[in-house]
Amino acid sequence: MSNLLKLGLPKGSLQESTFHLFAKAGYKISSTSRSYFPSIDDADMKPMLIRAQEMSRYVEDGVLDVGITGRDWVKENGSKVEEVAELIYAKVGLKPVRWVLAVPADSKIKSAKDLQGKRIATELVNVTKEYLAKNGVTANVEFSWGATEAKPPELADAIIEVTETGSSLRANNLIILETVLESSTVVIVNAASWNDPWKKKKIENMVLLLKGALAAQEKVGLKMNVLRTNLEKVMKVLPALNSPTIAEMYNKDWVDVDTVVDEKIVREIVPKLKDAGAEGIVEYPLNKVIP
Repeated sequence: MSNLLKLGLPKGSLQESTFHLFAKAGYKISSTSRSYFPSIDDADMKPMLIRAQEMSRYVEDGVLDVGITGRDWVKENGSKVEEVAELIYAKVGLKPVRWVLAVPADSKIKSAKDLQGKRIATELVNVTKEYLAKNGVTANVEFSWGATEAKPPELADAIIEVTETGSSLRANNLIILETVLESSTVVIVNAASWNDPWKKKKIENMVLLLKGALAAQEKVGLKMNVLRTNLEKVMKVLPALNSPTIAEMYNKDWVDVDTVVDEKIVREIVPKLKDAGAEGIVEYPLNKVIP
């Protein structure tokens, strides 16, 4: 089949959140624990699970047409790929991750300048060397196979490690000195695939749906019945930037108000809407919000 999109999905920490995002976008992906070739309900796609650290190399070489990985690993590998979309989500949240310089709480190292001649453990070796060079520092950078936060002070003087919340670093009595790199999830494609009209359109459609699913993650729909005489009061409660849909009901004295709001404000505005005269308030989840 000539029209087949080879899609790289991240194996590991991003896998569960990526599968969930694709489900919200309308793609059903299923995989067994030992399989690297999940199934998808799109006959034009062939997905494969690849570690995020390796993804950009396989996309660059044309083994995959398109892949989802971290911008950090694209930079680390120096891969020549096209970044066609940024999808801000991570293992546990909807925000970028940070690679940080961390040391034991009682360390004499207070900044990058104090790393001269020290041992640094990290998975992000090339980015770390570039960071040290910018700071005019020469140090021994060692690749870490994992459990990096457990290595100071016996096995390393400092680490450069990825974090979302900093909880794992704090649990190991480490403090963050500096942010080395901020990274988010990106969709990457090689030049040959991006220049193929069918593949480009397929990728663009996929990205549109994924972005729509992400946009819906922190939003919900609200609908309510409002007497026309109370409509102005209800509208003042709803966020100013939203433009609700107002529809007539069978009883001309009432209207139906339908809008989309940030989920985090619902608990604040629902009581206010009730006080303003809204009735039959319904909150419902959203799968996608397409601009």
